Amino acid sequence: MAKRRRKAWLAGFVVLLASVGGGVTAADFFRFLHSPVQLDPGTDVVFTIEPGSPVRRIADRLAETGLIDRPLYLRATARFTGDARRIQAGEYVIESGMTPYRILEKFVRGDVKQYQFAVIPGWTFEEMLVALRGHAAVEQTLEGLSPGEIMAELGYPDQHPEGRFFPDTYQFSRGRTDRQVLARAYDRMQKVLAEEWENRTEGLPLDTAYEALILASIVERETGVPGERARIAGVFVERLERGMRLQTDPTVIYGMGDEYDGDIRYRDLREDTPYNTYTRGGLTPTPIAMPSGAAIHAALHPERRDEVYFVSTGDGHHVFSKTLKEHNEAVVKYQLGGDASRLRGYDPDDGTGDE
Repeated sequence: MAKRRRKAWLAGFVVLLASVGGGVTAADFFRFLHSPVQLDPGTDVVFTIEPGSPVRRIADRLAETGLIDRPLYLRATARFTGDARRIQAGEYVIESGMTPYRILEKFVRGDVKQYQFAVIPGWTFEEMLVALRGHAAVEQTLEGLSPGEIMAELGYPDQHPEGRFFPDTYQFSRGRTDRQVLARAYDRMQKVLAEEWENRTEGLPLDTAYEALILASIVERETGVPGERARIAGVFVERLERGMRLQTDPTVIYGMGDEYDGDIRYRDLREDTPYNTYTRGGLTPTPIAMPSGAAIHAALHPERRDEVYFVSTGDGHHVFSKTLKEHNEAVVKYQLGGDASRLRGYDPDDGTGDE
């Protein structure tokens, strides 16, 4: 409706020009409004309108940058149609081929330049913060705050931040705050987790949606091949039901914190931390990463095959086993170069030992 009114007012304005200034003026006015901007191939111009900028200043700056050649015409159009009061501040991408009329429409719609911030599945909260703090278009308001203080700023002072922000690509205009970006990712995780929890497979050894989030984070960090997520989740669910320790390296690494140097040693598996699933039973106290929607779905819809072991083949895939004998054979083949003498003892009943 507003667009039709604008065109009607514009037509009336042209009629007025023709009656006052003659056909030449009207023709020149039409030429101006519908002449496309010519830019170098493959280039765009980012034009910024500051809050409170008058239409005169906007038109003059467009002329200064070579985007238009009749700033007076643009001002007259904006004032006659009422658009002068509706122009929105922000960054605008001006592309080759756009006409002054389309540029003005863009300013009125508030069709500002969009930036992106991607939360990567498997990132820790700290890794996400480092990336967010390095984003040039994000206004930083949380610098110097601890993770607990950041959660308090978001309105959740009693929650641990790990795992609570949904991995996705978020779009926003320049000037969005880090708090706003985090709030969107948090809300998205809450929604996805609630929906998945509501539709979960019955009978899982998980009492709360938060426990599902913890398990999903472990599945996320253990999975190299997307198609194996549900099967890996099935192994962990089987272990939880049998009272076996999860014994998964990513939990040990998370518990090591800054001490982790890229290599996990046998002594690290024996060093007790709240996150060491070789020394402690059950789930970790919190998630260990940001799980994807696919990992959450896998945790709540595991593929059950009575398997309780898996070992990496070195290319991202795993070999799954139902018995310790099968598992040890796979370990010798894929991890120990065929040397069975290097195999350490492993007692699945008490969770001690490792290959």
